[in-house]
Amino acid sequence: MWKRLFIMLVTVELVIAGLALFEVNKIMTAMSEGPKHAPPPPAVTTFVAHAQKWQPTLNAIGSLKSINGVDVSTDLPGIVSEIAFESGAAVKKGDLLVRLDTKQEAAQLQSAEARRQLSVVNLARQRDLLAKKAASQSEYDTAAAQARQDQAAVEETKALIARKTIVAPFDGVLGIRQVDLGQFLNAGTPIVTLQSQNPIHVEFSVPQQHIDELALGGQVRLKAAGVGEREFEGKISAINSKVDEATRNLLVEGTVPNPDGRLRAGMFVDVRVLLPEQSGVIAIPGSAVNYAPYGDSVFTVATGTTEGSHEAIQHFVKLGPTRGDQIAVESGVKEGDEVVTSGVFKLRSHAPVTVEKPVAQPVIINNTVQPGNESNPKPPET
Repeated sequence: MWKRLFIMLVTVELVIAGLALFEVNKIMTAMSEGPKHAPPPPAVTTFVAHAQKWQPTLNAIGSLKSINGVDVSTDLPGIVSEIAFESGAAVKKGDLLVRLDTKQEAAQLQSAEARRQLSVVNLARQRDLLAKKAASQSEYDTAAAQARQDQAAVEETKALIARKTIVAPFDGVLGIRQVDLGQFLNAGTPIVTLQSQNPIHVEFSVPQQHIDELALGGQVRLKAAGVGEREFEGKISAINSKVDEATRNLLVEGTVPNPDGRLRAGMFVDVRVLLPEQSGVIAIPGSAVNYAPYGDSVFTVATGTTEGSHEAIQHFVKLGPTRGDQIAVESGVKEGDEVVTSGVFKLRSHAPVTVEKPVAQPVIINNTVQPGNESNPKPPET
């Protein structure tokens, strides 16, 4: 009986050992086959950092404003008797726009001129009588005062008629007519808008920390939707003397030539203020930066520990201003560093990379397609 039990136990142990050996062989085989089924190495692109001239800019949203712009109106009530302009026409200073009915004023002018003529005759008569000592000096002075009074009445009536003749106060382009022939206008009723277009003002605000970077005559460039990709250039013509207490922004005014009238008052525009040019700035593509709450970093390709090997090294950087696709690096990258510009999220510090021959789990550098790296990019219309 004990012999049977012993044989049974030995048999069970042999079976268990055989199963264990079989599983171990399966695991070892899977481990040996693992490298053959490893995921393909990730690909990155690189860019050799170099010092360059840098044109820093301040970006803002601005609004266009005419140097001269008014809603033409009348300061006297009256009925429109003549309209002498077309909507949207260009006019010169002094061109007739609208004339109000002046029949009553014309009659008053005739009456005033008749009184003036009579007073002139009376003044001449009193002068002759005074010379012959047939009239007193007082009578002559009264006649002279009456003549001046009647002359003033004539001038007053002429001025009243002139005020009912509305002319362009300056050169510009008219808007859409807002009155009709025969319409009665109250004082202040708008007739048409008139805007000068060349040159034109642009107003924009910049944060107060940039006050020292602004100067009269500084160059500005702007783009506006609706006029294509054209960029207009102008200069800073005025800087407000007070910072807005609510926003802590400073209002700046620029003057931009507009000979073809493409820019219109009231347009929103993208404004770039060109700051003094800097040299020796290290600028890299913005895609190279790995942004993180604990600090921004980039990866560079460096020589590895073994001969012919390379590895990715993580560097924490201090970033400066941006320009197009580029961003300035104030510290952390030096000239000549080969910076990884795409695929940085795949990397870790000291990860092996390959330039020519693959190594274990390498990162392949593939520079056939590069991310954007333009200082003034022009993305295609979509």
